[in-house]
Parts: sequence; C-alpha cells; structure tokens
Amino acid sequence: MFANMASSLIEHKRINTTTAKAKALRKFVEPLITKSKTDTTHNRRLVFAKLRNKHAVSELFREVAPKVGQRPGGYTRIIKLGNRLGDNAEMAMIELVDYNETYDLDSGGKKKTRRSRRGGKKKSPETEKTTAETTKPESKEQASAEKSTAKPAEEQQENKTSDEEE
Repeated sequence: MFANMASSLIEHKRINTTTAKAKALRKFVEPLITKSKTDTTHNRRLVFAKLRNKHAVSELFREVAPKVGQRPGGYTRIIKLGNRLGDNAEMAMIELVDYNETYDLDSGGKKKTRRSRRGGKKKSPETEKTTAETTKPESKEQASAEKSTAKPAEEQQENKTSDEEE
C-alpha cells in the first residue's frame, strides 16, 4: 500500500488521504527522497526495491532530487482538510514541499509591513488647513476651468464654436 501511495505522491506531487496514512507515508517516503539525492546505481536499486515502479524511481531521481538537493530534510508537508463525509475520518493532503507555489518564500519578494487596525495618526491643525486649501478652488474661474477639463472633447469643441459665433 505504501509503495503505491509513494509512487502516486512522486508522480502527482500531492495526494489526499487519511491523516494516519499521511503520517505513515511520510516516514516511508522521506528516506527514499534522501537516498535519491545521490544518484548511484546502488541507491536506485534500494529505492526500486521499496517502490517497485520504475517510472516513479526515474522521476524521483531526475526531477524531485535536484529540486530538494539543498534541503536537509522535511521534504513533505501534511495539511489537514477536515473530516470525510461517509465515515467521518480525518482527511489530509500530503505534498512535496518544493512543488507548492503558494508557500514559496522566494517568489514573494519584499515582505509586507504590518499595519495596525486602529484609525491611524491624528492630523495636526496645520496639516488639516493645508489639505483644506488644496481641495477648495480659490475662485469661480478656476472652478469653471476644472469643469471644462472634465467635459468630453466634443462638448469642448461645441463650446468653442458657439463662442466664436457670438
């Protein structure tokens, strides 16, 4: 059973199973991944003796091992999914850590700063005056100029022609 589950995990990079099977599969798969980091005939034969699937062994040594080469251990992640409807068994998803883009730390780039949820800093009376001055137009001419810039180009052309006719 573990050989089939391990082959599926290596080929599909994640599988859904019960929590107990996922924890047992972790103990079965992680030593195989450790052996695959050094690609020798002896290690291939040891892994094949456990998996009994040459496609899974070749994928493990060709694709998975180079990706996890620098990692010192902990190649799998178990995420609990809740209970199964039929028999209420605890379900979990077991996946290879380096094949999940959601938790990839390098792709994030810059870390976001933490922000408080309270109102923020209160403005001083001087800053309130400056913001009020920038929001209010100083004269009626500026207000009409702002309205004319907001009109579409066709309306502005019509206004120009009507001004010229008068």
